[in-house]
Amino acid sequence: MSVISDYIDGLGDCLKALPEESITDIADIIYKAYRENKQVIIMGNGGSASTASHFARDLRIGSAAKGKPRVRATSITDNMATITSLANDIGYDSIFKEQLVGQLDEGDVVIGISASGNSPNVLEAMKYARENGAITIALTGFDGGKLKGLVDKAIIVASRDYGQVEDVHLSLDHMITCSVKAMIAE
Repeated sequence: MSVISDYIDGLGDCLKALPEESITDIADIIYKAYRENKQVIIMGNGGSASTASHFARDLRIGSAAKGKPRVRATSITDNMATITSLANDIGYDSIFKEQLVGQLDEGDVVIGISASGNSPNVLEAMKYARENGAITIALTGFDGGKLKGLVDKAIIVASRDYGQVEDVHLSLDHMITCSVKAMIAE
């Protein structure tokens, strides 16, 4: 077998192992936040940062239905001035938590994306989010890391390959967004 066919087979196995009920539960959580005019805040590092940006865009724009308000979704990975000033002045582990301070309301949804589930800055933000009444969700891989124990709902991709985990996280974005859009359009 070639590297490419192995990768495709592994990716297919990851997708087949996804828990459909958990995906539906997350879409329901986001839809409830939408109905209650709460915000959805998404974060991650590296490839997960770009997935966080993509996911926020998809929820805000991709789930839009004519004549209906839009999902209030944002990625806190996108403002380099904010991230670099927080990293410089406070520390990299606080770049997400500090963006939640003063912005997070009880009932908001906070989504942390981390392939390993052990990104210190995501963990700190999730602790803060839980302490302040947010609904917390994680998209992880490997064994879920420390993040799985800090959230209300987690989907752990059944792989130890960063590429496959990140690919599936983007697919989860699309599945969840399609589900939310269908609920909004009803």
